[in-house]
Amino acid sequence: MSNQHSIEGKVVLITGGAKNLGGLIARDMAAHGAKAIAIHYNSAASKADADQTVAAIEQAGAQAVALQGDLTSAAAMKKLFADTVAAVGRPDIAINTVGKVLKKPMTEVTEAEYDEMSAINAKSAFFFLKEAGQHVNDGGKVCTIVTSLLGAFTPFYASYAGTKAPVEHFTRAAAKEFGARGISVTAVGPGPMDTPFFYPAEGDDAVAYHKTAAALSPFSKTGLTDIEDVVPFIRHLVSDGWWITGQTILINGGYTTK
Repeated sequence: MSNQHSIEGKVVLITGGAKNLGGLIARDMAAHGAKAIAIHYNSAASKADADQTVAAIEQAGAQAVALQGDLTSAAAMKKLFADTVAAVGRPDIAINTVGKVLKKPMTEVTEAEYDEMSAINAKSAFFFLKEAGQHVNDGGKVCTIVTSLLGAFTPFYASYAGTKAPVEHFTRAAAKEFGARGISVTAVGPGPMDTPFFYPAEGDDAVAYHKTAAALSPFSKTGLTDIEDVVPFIRHLVSDGWWITGQTILINGGYTTK
């Protein structure tokens, strides 16, 4: 009999689970004994990555399914959870890695850009938590990826950090509301990560700065936050670390603090 708070034998849903941090989390969940993993990917451009991640999960001995969808509508999020339940069962663990970065002065951000950032970073997280509250099994674990910029005093990221900031309160509210069912809800804010998600938004000077900005930067292989250093914390939060709930935890080697 597997421990109530272990990953072994559990059903996992990961949004944005095809590649980068989400893909590594999916592989890690499989390596630690998850029974089945549903990975979401946004568009056809990520399908090949999703297929590779599914193959890696299956090779590790877990059932896997890839589900496509643009999660910026409540209906799409509802469908994702329904399709997950139909394909692999009700999730015990739900992890949301969806996000979009925009680095731009506030005076240059268009209404369309703001609406897109809000839909991807805040709205999708709200409805992810709503559906998790309806579909995750009692005793389950829920975690959303935010950003360490929530602890920063910095220009140019208002539309990014500003639309991730509401997720902190969504997390607190969900933790209170779902706690009676034994469900823990957390948010994790990595520092700038060495993934293709990071570099397009940054110029060479900014990349050089970020690679030296964390207290532990000299001991990181890239100077940035490596996804391999984030995954163990997420694994802990969705297993033995269940007693942490309603919290936003910055994992960044001393890049920012709150």
